[in-house]
Amino acid sequence: MTKLNRRQTMALLGAAAAAPMAPAVLRAQDKPAGLPDTMIWSTYDVGSTGYVEATAIADAMIKNYGTRVRLLPSGSGVGRIIPLKMGQASTAWLANELFFATRGIFDFATPDWGPQNMRTICGRPASFGIVVTQESGIEKIEDLRGKRFAYAAANPSVSVKVDTMLASKGLTRDDVEVIEFPSYGDTLRSLTQGQADAAGSALTSSALTELEASPRGIRWLSFDPNDAEAWDNMNKIAPIFSPFRETIGVGVTGKDPVDVVAYKYPMVTVMHDADPDMTYGFLKALDESYPGYKDAAPIMERWGIKMSGTTPMDAPLHEGAIRYLQEIGQWSDQQQAWNDRSVAEIEALTAAWPDFLSANKGLGEAEFAAAWDEARAKATAAL
Repeated sequence: MTKLNRRQTMALLGAAAAAPMAPAVLRAQDKPAGLPDTMIWSTYDVGSTGYVEATAIADAMIKNYGTRVRLLPSGSGVGRIIPLKMGQASTAWLANELFFATRGIFDFATPDWGPQNMRTICGRPASFGIVVTQESGIEKIEDLRGKRFAYAAANPSVSVKVDTMLASKGLTRDDVEVIEFPSYGDTLRSLTQGQADAAGSALTSSALTELEASPRGIRWLSFDPNDAEAWDNMNKIAPIFSPFRETIGVGVTGKDPVDVVAYKYPMVTVMHDADPDMTYGFLKALDESYPGYKDAAPIMERWGIKMSGTTPMDAPLHEGAIRYLQEIGQWSDQQQAWNDRSVAEIEALTAAWPDFLSANKGLGEAEFAAAWDEARAKATAAL
């Protein structure tokens, strides 16, 4: 996740304190058809980048259209999805928990959950990469073989990203020496402390500033955007990443950019049967409101429709959002093909779930999850 500095965070949170339920006094333009008069957005917890970004966009929509927006923060992925699933929230602003929920894995591999049929409206790109110490001598993905790789315990969001990036060159966890640490922050500090050689990280993680200043040095491994085989390998694990040239981060500047991967965070999410007019109106309003929030923080520029209205995402785009993208000439046959594959995968999983559930009652948590992994592979094998 991209971090904002204290001044930017406090400025946006200050605006949010008044914005979420306040009606606009002035309206710059007519409200898009389908945009509700009142919305509730389920978001990341107060103080997170996802919450801060949502407040800036909510404030711009309020000023433009008089739409009332209430933010409903939660510190867990399940907590953000429940209000959407129960019809208590118009949208949920999610990260990789969306990938897990639509596939019914990790926290969602339980009888009470299973695969969720969800769709996205938009989502801004966030960069992620593999960081290594310069003293390790690691210069490319293949060099990671046999090296100490820091993994965070019980952090599937980061682990999935790392596993996918290793797969780009045919590597798995078995090809590296996995060193497990209690938290994501600990994995990054382990590089400075000489306990590991590599870790997966957002490029703006503040914990890496010590590594950059240390004698061990910092290096980001490059992901060639034109290496079709590598990207195909990654898509087999998780088809949610795209090439990204990052110019902002620890050890990265506009003069010294690095090619890494991008995923979407946050993603504005709805259930599959959401009103198409609402999702159309929401995306149009977000696009038209861009001048009102783009300068709130440097990262907000990435909410521009050219970057936030693109595939891939952790779930397919909703038909209403696609209609708006088609209207502005930003929807290609390639994007439609990706979206169709994504819809087919999720619908195959949701169709397979009832029979799987009835046939696997009484299994323990681990056995249930393992059995679903097998059923999930069978359900999607022909896609």
